[in-house]
Amino acid sequence: MPGELLRFGRMATRVCGGISRREWLHAGAISALGLSLPEFLKARAALGETPAPNRSMILLWLWGGPSQLDTFDMKPAAPLEYRGPYRPIATNVPGIEVCELLPRLARRADKYAIIRSLRHQTNDHGIGGTVGLTSSQAGGISLGGQTIPGRLQPTHGAIVSRIRGFRPDLPTFVSIGGRLHQGHRPIAGEGGGALGSQFDPFRLDYDPDAGVKIPDLEIIGGLSPTTLGSRQQLLGEFDAAARKLDESRSVERLDQFYQQAFSLLVSGKARRFFDVGEEPDEVRNRFGRFRFGQCCLMSRRLVAAGVPFVQVNWSSHVEPIEDAGDGGWDTHDRNYPQLQDRHAWMLDQALSALLDDLDQRGMLESTVVMAAGEFGRTPKINPKAGRDHWEHCYSALVAGGGLRCGQVIGASDALGQYPATRPVSPGDLAMTVYRQLGIGTTQLTQVGLLPPGDAIEELTS
Repeated sequence: MPGELLRFGRMATRVCGGISRREWLHAGAISALGLSLPEFLKARAALGETPAPNRSMILLWLWGGPSQLDTFDMKPAAPLEYRGPYRPIATNVPGIEVCELLPRLARRADKYAIIRSLRHQTNDHGIGGTVGLTSSQAGGISLGGQTIPGRLQPTHGAIVSRIRGFRPDLPTFVSIGGRLHQGHRPIAGEGGGALGSQFDPFRLDYDPDAGVKIPDLEIIGGLSPTTLGSRQQLLGEFDAAARKLDESRSVERLDQFYQQAFSLLVSGKARRFFDVGEEPDEVRNRFGRFRFGQCCLMSRRLVAAGVPFVQVNWSSHVEPIEDAGDGGWDTHDRNYPQLQDRHAWMLDQALSALLDDLDQRGMLESTVVMAAGEFGRTPKINPKAGRDHWEHCYSALVAGGGLRCGQVIGASDALGQYPATRPVSPGDLAMTVYRQLGIGTTQLTQVGLLPPGDAIEELTS
């Protein structure tokens, strides 16, 4: 074993020059079996990687596009066909109002900031989702199948994962929820993009009836810690699984899967991080006994365990075809019953509980929280009592992570149609978050990326 560990160390210094798939898989297995943390960090240092500041991020991805006029940017003086039936209520920060359907968040406005002037150039979910998650349209795929020219950029979690460096014991980028779909077509911009598929998210999901699901581990049918006779047997099972996976997965993604799946399977402690059932009933009830609430609770558990980036998807589907999926926040019709009966109170309860829980544990200062979708909804209500796609001006909420909270950034015009002051792009918001996570222009250029925008100075400390 000592000779093998030394062999792994030497191979780590050769990564930039390339090593064989089998050597890397073997190295991953050995690291999971016995490479100590100091040895691992020494190997990583040989690659020129240094840890970034110890801040994490939770992205609550409100897939579908929430209505800004019915949540965080209400227009009570606008005509009825714009303002809708709900009234704004005061928050605990003078001058800031939110929708009456968000009373818990209203009492916590000092813990977050609202951006009311986000904008970009597309109202297609697939392309808009790619913009929101990568700050670029390049490589995005529309509902009609059109692909935007250019090199697909990595999603935010992939960038954080690349710069923070690989961990064999836990993933560095976790996405809770299935792959994002527009109709039946997966969107392009939620993975490693130009960085490679090894920086795709490690996926989890939660079913209120069935509990936690780990799709990556389910690929190896029947393999679980209780069925393993020995580590030698496990290695044999993984070799067989690797040969099958190699037919459909890239080598880079297989490398990551091999190492992390191995570690998770042999480490009961690691798997426990995903188990919200270990939380007291009082805590679980506070987050809400529904999928999104429990996924928000899981995100806190993962950040507490050391995962630097967690994305929680409200839904996996938008623009449902023949009622496939729940449509997320894509409320073309029945906007108000959906907000009142489901969306608004669930977001209000789960996000408020997450902010409180992080704050009470002393983690809010070290955890950036963002709630946003790919765009907003049309200011004018359509004939189906819904709102359609609107990319020209929409809102997002950010909290924690050393950000300056208790304020509003930007403003929309009288009808909520266009920014009136301080227009902000998704790239500006991304760069702001990166700065709080210790990622600047130097770190981005070192991995072959350009800054996506300009940090929002009013938000940064």
